[in-house]
Order: sequence, then structure tokens, then C-alpha cells
Amino acid sequence: MKIYLTVLFLITLCASSAIAQNKSAYTSTKTGACRTISSDSGGAGSYEGECPGVGGYKVRLLEGDIRQTINIITPAKKKFELNFWGFYGGFSSIGEKIEWRTKGGVPVALIARFNVANAEDSSKNTSYLMVSKIGKTSSCVTDVVKPQANQNEKARELADAAGGKACLEPSGD
Repeated sequence: MKIYLTVLFLITLCASSAIAQNKSAYTSTKTGACRTISSDSGGAGSYEGECPGVGGYKVRLLEGDIRQTINIITPAKKKFELNFWGFYGGFSSIGEKIEWRTKGGVPVALIARFNVANAEDSSKNTSYLMVSKIGKTSSCVTDVVKPQANQNEKARELADAAGGKACLEPSGD
């Protein structure tokens, strides 16, 4: 009987921890997937577009002076600036796919690829993963994952712990 209860307890524990795990959902930042809000091809150009998110959230993609960043728009239409371009000053672009970490269908974190051109050779990029906590009352970057063999897995681990972290301040490197 003890063995039966122990096995039942372990099965219940494993099942409940699997339910509590965050899941990934993906959305696109490709121009065709986003609604253009404004666009200007003069000079270095500028663009602002609204891309679909998950759980009622949206992503506002901003481009100016050949640099990109994103803002988060909550279901209540509150805007949070993630200010990616404040972290690295070089020419930059957001990856075409954003990974949302959700719990029960509600976004809790976001992972976005951020490609930054090398200052001496703009044909060479460094591809960072920007990890941000997402919420109704605040959203901000909590971690930057530099290129490495397990970059995506590391970003997911950091994203799943992002809710309890402080916001990173942009360094402007």
C-alpha cells in the first residue's frame, strides 16, 4: 500500500509540474505580418508597424537610422518600451520571429533576436537574444544572451525566471 501511495504521489507531482511549465508560442515581425502605422523612406528612413502577439499583446516594431527596437502593447493598450537600441548603438535589426513564453496562455516573457552590426565592418553582425519579462503593469529587458552553443536554451531558462528579476539598464555599448 505504501508503494502504491508513493507511486501515485510521484505521478501526481510530475503531472502538476508539467502543467506549471511555461510553453513557447511564436509570432512574426516580417513586414507582411505587421500593420504599417507609419513609414518614411527619406534619409535613413523610418518605420513603425504593429505586429500580432499572443494573449492580446502586440509588438510595435520601430526602425529609425537603420536601427530597430520593439515596444510591447498590452491588451489594455498600455505601451512598454524595451529600448533594444539603447543596449547596442550599432546598426541593428530584430529577427523575423519572436518567442513568447506563456503560462496558461498568458505571456510572461519574450525572447527576440537582435542582430547588431560591427562598428568597423557593418557586414559582420553579432546576434544576441534579448530576454524581457512581460506583464500588464511592466515589461522590460532582464537579460541579454550573447552568441553561444546553447543560446536558445539559455534564453528560455532566463525567460522562465524573468518575472522575479530587475530590469536591465541599457549600456549603449
